[in-house]
Amino acid sequence: MAGHSKFANIKHRKERQDAKKGKVFTKLGREIAVAVKEGGSDPDLNNKLKDVIAKAKANNMPNDTIERSIKKAAGELGAVNYESFTYEGYGPNGVAIMVETLTDNKNRTAANVRHAFTKGDGNLGTTGCVSYMFEKKGQIIIEKNEAIDEDEIMMIAIENGAEDVITEEEGYEIITSSEEFSSVNEAITNMNIKPVSSEITMIPQTTVSLIEEEKIKLEKLLDILEEDDDVQGVFHNLEN
Repeated sequence: MAGHSKFANIKHRKERQDAKKGKVFTKLGREIAVAVKEGGSDPDLNNKLKDVIAKAKANNMPNDTIERSIKKAAGELGAVNYESFTYEGYGPNGVAIMVETLTDNKNRTAANVRHAFTKGDGNLGTTGCVSYMFEKKGQIIIEKNEAIDEDEIMMIAIENGAEDVITEEEGYEIITSSEEFSSVNEAITNMNIKPVSSEITMIPQTTVSLIEEEKIKLEKLLDILEEDDDVQGVFHNLEN
């Protein structure tokens, strides 16, 4: 894993999301609802819910909004009927793209994703066409500042199960297995550090580069996908 960093991409994505917080919170609320339905409303007994809460906090979702989402989901278990589907395809110059969705209408979502790929000069592929290029990992991004000690972060992260800690000019990228993500994230937050990003994600094992014109086309495709309420996550293998 060493040598691969998504720090710049993460910050850029966060900047795009900051302009549409309401939509981001709606999507996070949907993830919370599914997690509660699958494992209950107590994050200490439901690791999936704990992971979603960590992601919500990293996206500046207020604690009372998180609590309301959990209580709402717990009180409406019968009404929560979302299904998870993953779509795979290609962007400009063969950039691999994975799209994770939660939907109550598969036909609508499939049509919207297909339209996004077409409009963004991409191609929707078949199941498995690009997923082999990605690994499901926990990823915690921390911005550097004078109050954060690099050696301490590395020690705490590794002691709690992190696979790798990558130091960049702007910050640190902590990589974990999906199973160890919760314990590492909890250890980091117990250091009074607020991550820039903290989530279970899909990390590419190989990357491709694009010329500026192709990057603009890819941004258009990603923006269309991320605007869709059913789309929870979009992952690609563009080189930083």
